[in-house]
Amino acid sequence: MVTSINQQLGEYAAWRREFVLRLKLLSAWMKEHALMDAGVEARLQRLEEQMRSDKVTVAFVAEFSRGKSELINALFFAGYGRRIMPASAGRTTMCPTELRFDAGTSPSLRLLPIESRLLPQSLAEWRQSPDKWTQFELDVDNAEHLANALEKVTEVRRVSQSEARALGFWHDEVPEDNPVLDAEGKVEVPRWRHAVVNVEHPLLAQGLVILDTPGLNAIGAEPELTVNLIPQANAVVFLLAADTGVTKSDLAVWREHLGLDAANSHARLVVLNKVDTLWDTLSTAEQLKTQIDRQRAESAALLGVAVERVLAVSAQKGLVAKIGANAALLEASGLPLLETALSEGILGQRHAILRDELSRGISDLRKETGRVLHIRRRDLAEQKQELQGLGGKNTVVVKNMRSRIEQEKRAFEMGSTKIQAVRSVQHRLLGDVFALLGSRAVKAEMALLAQALRQPGLKLGAKGVYTATFTRLRDNLARAQTLALEMQQMLDGTFRQLNAEYSFSLQLYGMPDVPHYQGELDQIENSHIQYLGLRNVMKLAQPEFVERLVRALTARLRLVFESAFGDVELWSKSAAAQLDDQLKERQKSFVRRIDAIDRIQEAAGGLDERVAEIEAQEAVLGQFDTRLQLLTSYFISTAGAHLPPRPEGA
Repeated sequence: MVTSINQQLGEYAAWRREFVLRLKLLSAWMKEHALMDAGVEARLQRLEEQMRSDKVTVAFVAEFSRGKSELINALFFAGYGRRIMPASAGRTTMCPTELRFDAGTSPSLRLLPIESRLLPQSLAEWRQSPDKWTQFELDVDNAEHLANALEKVTEVRRVSQSEARALGFWHDEVPEDNPVLDAEGKVEVPRWRHAVVNVEHPLLAQGLVILDTPGLNAIGAEPELTVNLIPQANAVVFLLAADTGVTKSDLAVWREHLGLDAANSHARLVVLNKVDTLWDTLSTAEQLKTQIDRQRAESAALLGVAVERVLAVSAQKGLVAKIGANAALLEASGLPLLETALSEGILGQRHAILRDELSRGISDLRKETGRVLHIRRRDLAEQKQELQGLGGKNTVVVKNMRSRIEQEKRAFEMGSTKIQAVRSVQHRLLGDVFALLGSRAVKAEMALLAQALRQPGLKLGAKGVYTATFTRLRDNLARAQTLALEMQQMLDGTFRQLNAEYSFSLQLYGMPDVPHYQGELDQIENSHIQYLGLRNVMKLAQPEFVERLVRALTARLRLVFESAFGDVELWSKSAAAQLDDQLKERQKSFVRRIDAIDRIQEAAGGLDERVAEIEAQEAVLGQFDTRLQLLTSYFISTAGAHLPPRPEGA
């Protein structure tokens, strides 16, 4: 049975592959005809990287024993004909587990030992040290071997109370959350901190990343999971048990680690799992529906979400139905409705967002390349007019024309020194922007935050510390925007002057959208402020927890600020490329004009021949322009999941 989410992911991946192929064809065509300047090349590279690296992450979050792993099996791995993720009684995922596919890595299960929490490195930093992970090779064609290997994510260790405290699983201030002591005074903790499963599953190969998370205690002990991985997921599926609804611990997970606001409400789905526990032969179908609808409504009210975002599902029955090809049972399990919500809602929205971003990028690329063609057409027209004016003139007039062109060339070369001065100021301003948005600036702010949070005692003022930190970060973004505006004003004035003096066609395009990243800062701050409830205020008294929290935040902020600077840098590079391109074209124009005069002097028929050559070049440029419009229109006009068929020769 092919499900809607499988179909949607397949179409999404096919669209991305087709887009990358078209970009390569466009790039090759532009290089072949010398239409590629530095700005256009940088834009093409960014678009291609954006398409290649795009992932769709679906995170499954819940307390223990809500059926997360079973739901993952039912949604994505029924094709194996058995459970792949451990989901039997007493076997539950104990550490955050990512399932993904990276072509450069062999099929494997990589496990980061729990002892890594005793060291200050963030999870992102540990990813850069593959030798610190325990790795097991996987046989992806053997379902039993694969399932047995993944049982390792359920492994635990029994440690002393003091070791559990150091690892973040024992908190004297919140005793009700602590694990149970055994007869020897030891407690059970996960053996592994994080797991990464790399398999070439069809859906994972298409860009899907699945994140299976453990329960409240484990989530709270790993700040990077809460402030980085879950908030950046394209979809978060929050599971409840249908027979109990929203329990106290469920509500704690929701309030402390998920959060809900207008910006991310579309990315949250609530699943009342194990709805089959409500199936009762003594109740009518109508009575059962009423009971489920009531449970959905009550859960929606407690969580503050629309009732349409709460779906009733039986993951176990859905898995059995798919393996046994039982259409009636599959329908009764409610799984198809969840798949539709994931595919048409969340995945569809991700597709639309990426498509819009790429459409804007291609539109800008078309403008920049069209400008190059316009410059060449204008120079050819000026040359033709100049040559046609020489018709019937004597040798002296032709020589005077050559002298005048040489004088223009020298004057232009002297004036170009002003342009270098402008470029120098532009470079300085870009350096100032980098000083505000670079990794050093982020590290400096995080050092101040860490220093404030390291103060002894309870951090009841932690929210104020965070507010002050994010206020300064927003100020950095605002100052970067001010510098970008200053750069724009300087370039705009220079462009106007050069256009007037040398008949250039320089034009500044839209400013980089630095203010957009203010919204991302708001989301990050909200996730942290929400994370600083009473339960976590106790944890903030532990220096090692503060270190992990700050490092996780540093990794997240660095990505935001790097993206913001990348936008400014690309915009600046495009403006610089215009200057470079028109300077080069003008220099070439002088050479071509002098060459034409020399050829006219050497041969009587040189004038007509040269005019004919220019007209032929004008015709070729017209063909280039038509071809450019044709090739780029396929990117801009795509409204569906697939691009239209490629035309011959594209």
